[in-house]
Amino acid sequence: MPRRVWNGTRLLVLGRLWGSGCTLVTLWLLARHLSPEDFGRYTFYLAVFVVLDTLADFGSGQIAVQRTAHDPDALPEVLAAARTLRLATGLLGVLVTGFMAFAFHEPGAGWILLASLYPVTHVLELSTVVLRNRIAWGIPVALRALAAGLSLAFVLFLRARGETEPARYICAVAAGSALANLLLHMACRAHLPRRAARSIPWRSLLVAAAPLGIASLCQQAYFYVDNLFVRSICGAAELGRYNIGVRVMSYSIMIAIYSGQAALPWLARAHARGELGQAVGGFVPRLFAAAALVAGLASPWAGEMLALFGEPFRAAAPSLRWLFVASACVYAGAGTMTALVASANTRSILVIAVVALAVNLAANALLVPLMASAGSGLATALTEATVVAGALLALRRRGARGMFTSHPLLWIGTPFTYAAGWLASSALHALVVHA
Repeated sequence: MPRRVWNGTRLLVLGRLWGSGCTLVTLWLLARHLSPEDFGRYTFYLAVFVVLDTLADFGSGQIAVQRTAHDPDALPEVLAAARTLRLATGLLGVLVTGFMAFAFHEPGAGWILLASLYPVTHVLELSTVVLRNRIAWGIPVALRALAAGLSLAFVLFLRARGETEPARYICAVAAGSALANLLLHMACRAHLPRRAARSIPWRSLLVAAAPLGIASLCQQAYFYVDNLFVRSICGAAELGRYNIGVRVMSYSIMIAIYSGQAALPWLARAHARGELGQAVGGFVPRLFAAAALVAGLASPWAGEMLALFGEPFRAAAPSLRWLFVASACVYAGAGTMTALVASANTRSILVIAVVALAVNLAANALLVPLMASAGSGLATALTEATVVAGALLALRRRGARGMFTSHPLLWIGTPFTYAAGWLASSALHALVVHA
């Protein structure tokens, strides 16, 4: 993999670490400030807004990179079409969110509706495509870090005033993110082509983006639909504890997500040369094996990690252990799914996402009544394993050869790597606890 891809990944991870730190401080403060039920509602709203972000994007960002990474002259038309699509999907999210908030008499419905306007600002964020194609992430990362700091500052202001309505805190976080999208557009204007778009081929872009958009919605649904199961079956208080574990998992998969994001232009060019399989085999198995080792080492300490937010959160340790297994699978799934995007194999991406969502729904429906929130953790692990299997099969059928020849022992030995990490860390954990 080229050095600039790893440099881009490093920048993205550093930016996310700052953003994650701000989010963790927010969660730590609100876990102590809000009631368990209100904190659970806050984490539920966070999950809803992740889905709204995905709806606003609807695959347009990935398609824009795919179509312009090797053809910069197409940028004006592609950006115009992508912005048209994002405006429509963002406004659709506003309508759906407002209707649901008021129809179900959600407390703070007006604030939720106001916050739902934030995803519309992703229209402006599309300007970063010109920098993404260059794998130049300095400006986007810096401004995202600034936005995370502003969101935290807004939350601190509300908490200092004694605010207890979760929806207002969501609005504060959304305000920081919306400001970041505006600043990103302003910073990228100088790098955009001067030529105006000759046409706005939004129909063509919609046809190309729709499978990715639906697949992305399915992916977010199978990652966050457990909120509906846990909240309705176990209550908002347990949902709040469970979602801290989900947040820990989301931080643990940063390198997987951002390495794939940074590598997309490189993988698209590798596909054009007929070398996609070798490119995937060169970095995915190494990330997968390393992630499995770290997941095994971290699992015995799940209770201690959660207890940092308060002793009651320790009860969610069983679910976090399953979520660590899921995070290891993400390190294989993120790279292989990005490779499918690079090869324009959107149909396979859609099929995999739909199957994974079906697996997740069935597993949650079966396991949550039996195992409470731990059942959702296990359902997530089963879902991510399904994604890995489906992506590898689709790439194989696509003719991506060489995936397993570079590092075959890493593919085969990864489960044993996880087990070794678990055993070693469990022995250390037992020594520390008994000491």
